[in-house]
Amino acid sequence: MLLYAVTDRAWVGKQTLCEQVEAALKGGCTCVQLREKELSDAEFLEEAIKIHEICKHYGVPFIVNDNVDIAVKCHAEGIHVGQDDMKASCVRERAGAVFGSSTKQNAGAMKKETLRSICEAVDIPVVAIGGINGKNLKELSHTGIDGVALVSAIFAADDIENTCRALRNLTEETVKSK
Repeated sequence: MLLYAVTDRAWVGKQTLCEQVEAALKGGCTCVQLREKELSDAEFLEEAIKIHEICKHYGVPFIVNDNVDIAVKCHAEGIHVGQDDMKASCVRERAGAVFGSSTKQNAGAMKKETLRSICEAVDIPVVAIGGINGKNLKELSHTGIDGVALVSAIFAADDIENTCRALRNLTEETVKSK
């Protein structure tokens, strides 16, 4: 989960979403989450199957956002459930072990000390998300995070592959300085 890409169809332009995901993987992304809010279930499943195949080709875990049925049908490696989604215990009953995380647009900024305290208190990987980009990523040094989840920092880039290479290097340096 070092460099965790969360898709956002809003940034699709010159490339299809599949092409963007492949560029991110070529650039060094280590995990991909497919987040689709507007597609029908049939379209979501079709997209999930395509992107999961790309992820498998690169040996990278594939996570589906908020839709347990789609995750189970496409055999995703994980399911992201947020605070307002299905309870984790219900997801586990339907899909097996899962670890969920929640991110919301209305979430306030977290102090670096709070993030460090969380990392010290848990025995599971901690992935930071929310407003992270190439300019501020190094500010997360010495917090104990295991990786970062990025949306626009990846998918809004003109050159996703090279942007991911740079972000991967920054993330590796940041994580080494736990």
